[in-house]
Amino acid sequence: MAGRRLRVAAVAITISIVLLYARNASTSAERGGYISPTQSSTEPPITTELAENHDSATSLASESTPSPTPTKQCLHYEELQQLRQTPLSEGKRKFPYSRPDPECRTFQLPALEKVIERMKGVIKDPDLFRLFENSYPNTLDTTIKSRSYANVTISTTGAILPEVTDEELTFVITGDIDAMWLRDSASQVYSYLPLLEPSDDPDSLASLWRGLINSHSRYIIISPYCHSFQPPPESGLKPSQNGAYSQNNPQPPYDPTLVFDCKWELDSLASFLQISTAYYERTKDLEFFQKYKWVQAVKAAVDAAGAMRLGTYAKDGKVEKSAWTFTGWTNRGSETLTNNGLGNPTKENGMVRSAFRPSDDACIYQLLVPANMMFAKYLEEASLIMEKLEGDEPKNLTSVMRHFALGIRKGIDRDAIVHHRDFGDIWAYEIDGYGGVNLMDDANIPSLLSIPLFEYTHSKFPLPKPAKGDPKRDYAKIYRNTRNFVLSDRNPYFSKGPELSAIGGPHLGPGKGWPMAAIVRSLTAFLIEDGDEKELEDEVKEQLMMVLDSTSGTGVIHESVNAWNQGDWSRAWFGWANGLLGELVMKIESEHKTWLADSWQ
Repeated sequence: MAGRRLRVAAVAITISIVLLYARNASTSAERGGYISPTQSSTEPPITTELAENHDSATSLASESTPSPTPTKQCLHYEELQQLRQTPLSEGKRKFPYSRPDPECRTFQLPALEKVIERMKGVIKDPDLFRLFENSYPNTLDTTIKSRSYANVTISTTGAILPEVTDEELTFVITGDIDAMWLRDSASQVYSYLPLLEPSDDPDSLASLWRGLINSHSRYIIISPYCHSFQPPPESGLKPSQNGAYSQNNPQPPYDPTLVFDCKWELDSLASFLQISTAYYERTKDLEFFQKYKWVQAVKAAVDAAGAMRLGTYAKDGKVEKSAWTFTGWTNRGSETLTNNGLGNPTKENGMVRSAFRPSDDACIYQLLVPANMMFAKYLEEASLIMEKLEGDEPKNLTSVMRHFALGIRKGIDRDAIVHHRDFGDIWAYEIDGYGGVNLMDDANIPSLLSIPLFEYTHSKFPLPKPAKGDPKRDYAKIYRNTRNFVLSDRNPYFSKGPELSAIGGPHLGPGKGWPMAAIVRSLTAFLIEDGDEKELEDEVKEQLMMVLDSTSGTGVIHESVNAWNQGDWSRAWFGWANGLLGELVMKIESEHKTWLADSWQ
């Protein structure tokens, strides 16, 4: 990876590659980064290229001054959707074409364009192809809000100097929310894993991926208990205002110029480890992990999560001081924690307390099982990178990470497997360690339904041994039982109706199914051990048909849909769910390509 070392000399200039934002459009940062029809720009869109070296960096900076030549205006994405661009798809749903023009896309990946062009000959149904064509590239088309290089930071004071390093930074917004969630951004980019290849090219997916890992590393070091963040100062973008949560009181507090919102969600740290291990598995780029702040960030994550393994009470009965507390000024019970910010009492069992779920809703019982599963799995996987790095700290961290993961697994085996009278042994969604269990599932990943997607039940390391006299755990059977439970009306957040029958959650309330959950149901159907092929086909086709019919004619995936009213949906611009739709279609092509030749009318 010597090419990266040569890219940038120490120069007194901040290189910020801010995509598609006219400098004279002062509101663009608040609008999601596109120029509205009422704004004008005489500056061509800034390219996604990162500077190769000092000379090209200086050249790029000089070229970013306003040009007198008028250029095409790039609409805000939600305004673009309202135009219902033609041609409409030729099926009954008449989906519009909702991709921005090439010059208005926030990142261009030729390999993705080749996939879309190839799939045009594979997907025979015009509506299904249009949904795929709109959805799969959505993250790259619309949400890569900035790419830049990190400035030099003085480690002892945190002061940022104007000198530029070769450390790539990527800032990915969720879509219609102008901030970066660790979980969402990781999941959005993860959808393109099959296209990730080793590369030093600054226009490559590998460069974007490295930048995202570096951004995550920076944020976790700054505020390991927070989940969503502001643009890096190097981007040149202004921090967004977050009035909805301005009266929240997390302890320790955070800097609102760096952090957008702060809820302790264990899955955020798991997502950072997930994209780290995925990058290494695809590229074998070990130098990257040694060179920047990845080891420091992993240590910060391990330390933060480790501090939240403490139960509510010490052995002598005294109330333990929690490393993180949260109270919110709100009229929603899911936006604050009980007991003056501690949450409901928890008994220590090796698992990690998570105050909030991946839906951003407060946990009832803080030992959130799917988040602990995902964290344990990727602690193990990331330790395989850590063990290859030089120095005493990586060596020590490797051991800590593996012991940590094993402790979580033991706690889950001991306390989170419960016997349901109708379904047999299943995993609970949340537990408190005292015997209290919350039997439900939520649409957001990690969920109980999504367990096979992060392969928790398959480990490269020894699994916990059953207690004396207990039978060996049949994880495949427990998952099947759990899956049957969460997809039934015994799950209080399974929304059933003529428009969409899928898991939802308290974030938007009963009766609101999430297309994301229907997609995850389909993806996991492929992964059920000893599954029936006819049942697989029926289930996947049923779910995909519902998703096709749930867009209310927009041709993109929404966050939630009223099970009884397709027109009642949330979020017109939700990058994560759109990427998942692409993953599903690609999975169908690889496993049962002929299904894509069917009519979906």
